[in-house]
Amino acid sequence: METRVALIGIIVEDLDAAERINTLLHEYNQYVIGRMGLPYREKGISIISVVVNAEADIISTLAGKLGMVKGVNVKTIYSKK
Repeated sequence: METRVALIGIIVEDLDAAERINTLLHEYNQYVIGRMGLPYREKGISIISVVVNAEADIISTLAGKLGMVKGVNVKTIYSKK
């Protein structure tokens, strides 16, 4: 199947969720091109950007699993190609 590049934006409002997020990203590490995490201490949140290259259903599954973690909000942007 055809792969697509996507950006998964993650806002972590419950910092106890970090371990579960890292576990999920490790499970899908073969698709991860890169990631960047920024703590926003003044607001007590973290912002994580993850760039992936995978089939659309894999990207959707990962984003869905991340979004089910308590205290985590997720949005995904897909490339057109």
